[in-house]
Amino acid sequence: MSTVQNTKHMSASAQTTMVTMDTVLAVSAAILIGTLIIGAVGFAAPEVVHSAAHDLRHGLVFPCH
Repeated sequence: MSTVQNTKHMSASAQTTMVTMDTVLAVSAAILIGTLIIGAVGFAAPEVVHSAAHDLRHGLVFPCH
């Protein structure tokens, strides 16, 4: 096959995907809850909770300071 024929074949097989509103809401809720948990634990008063979260952030290579 020539390059032109390969290009036509590849472009003909492209598909679009549809994202439903349920998926958007689920991903948005997960991001919001995750952000709230990280924020709440990061600013927690008990030093043990804060230190555990701090060590976890370093383990996940998440910037914290």
